[in-house]
Amino acid sequence: MLGMCRGRRKFVAASLALIFIPALTWLYLSSANFTVKPLPLSPLDPQSSVLIGAAAEHQDLELQLRDVEEHNHVLRREISLPPRVPTHSSHHSNSRQGNQLHTHSTEEGTGDSEAKKGVASGNSSDCVPQPVVNKCETIHIAIVCAGYNASRDVVTLVKSVLFHRRNPLHFHFITDSIARKILADLFHTWMVPAVHVNFYDADELKSEVSWIPNKHYSGIYGLMKLVLTKTLPSDLQKVIVLDTDITFATDIAELWVVFHKFKGQQVLGLVENQSDWYLGNLWKNHRPWPALGRGFNTGVILLLLDRLRKLKWEQMWRLTAERELMSMLSTSLADQDIFNAVIKQNPFLVHQLPCFWNVQLSDHTRSEKCYKDVSDLKVIHWNSPKKLRVKNKHVEFFRNLYLTFLEYDGNLLRRELFGCPSETDHNSENLQKTLSELDEDDPCYEFRRERFTVHRTHVYFLHYEYEPALDNTDVTLVAQLSMDRYENTLIFTFLKTPITCLLKLVY
Repeated sequence: MLGMCRGRRKFVAASLALIFIPALTWLYLSSANFTVKPLPLSPLDPQSSVLIGAAAEHQDLELQLRDVEEHNHVLRREISLPPRVPTHSSHHSNSRQGNQLHTHSTEEGTGDSEAKKGVASGNSSDCVPQPVVNKCETIHIAIVCAGYNASRDVVTLVKSVLFHRRNPLHFHFITDSIARKILADLFHTWMVPAVHVNFYDADELKSEVSWIPNKHYSGIYGLMKLVLTKTLPSDLQKVIVLDTDITFATDIAELWVVFHKFKGQQVLGLVENQSDWYLGNLWKNHRPWPALGRGFNTGVILLLLDRLRKLKWEQMWRLTAERELMSMLSTSLADQDIFNAVIKQNPFLVHQLPCFWNVQLSDHTRSEKCYKDVSDLKVIHWNSPKKLRVKNKHVEFFRNLYLTFLEYDGNLLRRELFGCPSETDHNSENLQKTLSELDEDDPCYEFRRERFTVHRTHVYFLHYEYEPALDNTDVTLVAQLSMDRYENTLIFTFLKTPITCLLKLVY
């Protein structure tokens, strides 16, 4: 009986196994092809809001990217086309935006951020080119020069300007009798095309500034830039004023174009002073003239003469000088003190130039912050009484730049400005005609050419006062030599017979 029950249990277990195993196998295989889809979330669910927002942002980004690509495509197409002449209304509105961006980028060093703002605000107007100087526009330069030493310095300055220039130049020299004699002969024999020179007698201007006590080594001539509005021609509207200890490392036309950036009542273009002089902390009890912040250096000045005359500049600086002299008693830095006192009271008059337009190599200078590379340098100013012997981190580079122009052959600067009409110089024209008639195959060609060649002549290179001998036994020696052989002429000082040396320096 027990055996039969056990047999039935085994049979039932086997039957159940045969039924359930296929069923379980079918369920397992069918579940592999079945994916569970999540139920859609309610709009009020925060997870659904995040997903919807992300999708919307993605869609917006795609639209913005598409707009940017289309905008770039339009810009590339416009650049490939020849330039269009804008209408008056569009040019006026675009120039205001474009000039503002370019002024920041070239002068203040914040062009990137300003440009980004312009792009972000949808500024898709046509680019307005930076103002440039017309090819044949004359650039006017005023320089105060007196004495033998200043005449030598100004020649090096003029060489550096002529080397880089591409425009006609008109020099206005305020000189004493010595400098006028030297510079008049120099430019007469130099015969540089498209260069005009005018001289103004500094002795006639002394009464205008002689009442101002001045401790600066430049003396009374260091004050004469104050009266340029009265001295220069009344029809001259603007001028660049330079000290004699300036060296240019770029085309002066780049500085001339800055006049276009003057706004409102701005009439003076100046670079900030690069020392702490006007801060009054150089030594104990140092009391400088009043100035706006660090003050401004007057080695390079842009003057809008017509506006200055309308503002009654003469009266303005005189009243300021009289008031300040009651307490200061004298100027320490000549005209620079008075210019700064005027600007302190009338800051709207000044347009601050980038510091590379007047890299000042004075004592206690901070000029090295103005440049990071040679390409950043525009104008070097040797405004220390030590001049080339000043101590500076990069003084060797600056000194070599100065000596390059000091020793440069000025005859190489007699080059024509192509495309610019100029007044015919009959002397130069006749000289060229005579030289062209010479036979270059002639063995004596070089000697014959020298008979007619006019060399650039710098008379009285050193201080010289001629006193004829009472017995008329003095001897005059005429010599032509290069700068490197100048020292050899000193042997004549050991001779007993008085000798007058008229040296014709070729440099």
